[in-house]
Amino acid sequence: MEKEGWEQEAIQLLTDLMEIRTVNGKDGEKQAAEYICQYLSSRGIKAFVQDIGEERGNVIALIPGEETGEGMIWNGHLDTVDYGELESWDTEPWTPVIENGCLFGRGASDMKSGLAAMVYVLGKLGETGKKPGNSIQFLGTCDEERGGAGARAVISGGHMMEGSVLLIGEPTGCTVGIAQKGCIWLELEVRGKTSHGAYPEEGCNAVICAYETAERLGSWIREHDHPVLGSATAQITEIQGGIQPNMTPDLCTVLMDIRTVPGLTYESIHSRLKTVFREISRKYGSIPSLVIRIKNHRISIEADKSSKGVSRLVKSMEAAGIRETYSGISYFTDASILAEGKEGLTTVLFGPGSADMAHKPNECVQIEKYLRAIQALTNLAAARIEDESNNKGYCQ
Repeated sequence: MEKEGWEQEAIQLLTDLMEIRTVNGKDGEKQAAEYICQYLSSRGIKAFVQDIGEERGNVIALIPGEETGEGMIWNGHLDTVDYGELESWDTEPWTPVIENGCLFGRGASDMKSGLAAMVYVLGKLGETGKKPGNSIQFLGTCDEERGGAGARAVISGGHMMEGSVLLIGEPTGCTVGIAQKGCIWLELEVRGKTSHGAYPEEGCNAVICAYETAERLGSWIREHDHPVLGSATAQITEIQGGIQPNMTPDLCTVLMDIRTVPGLTYESIHSRLKTVFREISRKYGSIPSLVIRIKNHRISIEADKSSKGVSRLVKSMEAAGIRETYSGISYFTDASILAEGKEGLTTVLFGPGSADMAHKPNECVQIEKYLRAIQALTNLAAARIEDESNNKGYCQ
């Protein structure tokens, strides 16, 4: 097939996926999972849909490789965020539109372009009967934009194979994503002692205690940084407390959004939190008490540039005309679930979308980058983990 032919085919796959509405919390992702499953199955690839209820589902496929041993796991999520204010869009966000070399619509960057690139490459392997250098498992997961129910269902169902490389198709602008921040949503419930507003010294202000605890903890967290990801972040995103204007509040709940960098763990944060609250409590005669709840916990991820997984991706990119560039992302992905507890697994992120377009009006992806990503993934699929000394299997 001429290059123009495969380009058109690849773009059609992406537009088809974008036309399937998968807004998290509204549409469900099972239809998209079934579409991908049928697409791969019709090309001779063993695939199935893992139904997790409420019109949600994952699609899982396996392409056996030429070499035995641990292979690669390719992951992309099926869901998108909501459209936001429709007046802010120049086009209908649920209808893909091509203009000036870009494809516009919700999910174009985050991350149906990365998802479609993976599916297209694997479909071509099945269609031509070519085996990848090593086995590739594809995981199309639902609910990434919220709780990660899809990735958790893959793990709890025992569907994820043992692998040496986990590739996430998140928008990196065709750079090599070697690090991502973790996330902790930390809820602090502080109980104090009420009193008349005219006599605050007779009570213990739970709002002040909670706020001071969160701010002191946040200041300590923000001291941690990373050469690729920058500084860890921590902020109060919700606060509830107070009875009425003339009463000292005896209960306050604070929710913190914390984005961690490698080396900053929940355990170290929890230890620091207890120390900070103990110091604050002493000022009030140990009256206030603290209850800690974890609403979300995603680990941070970091890959070594010298690892086989990263070097294979770099060589595959270079053979497709993409220069070696590294990046990191501040938001969490399904990697924080799929890679947890798997110390021997190298996790890298690579996708044609642009992170600064994600979750915004007029979201788009450059078609040229989408096609280049397909070429790079084609090269990556052909490479072998055991053969890092030459470019056998790579194509220009």
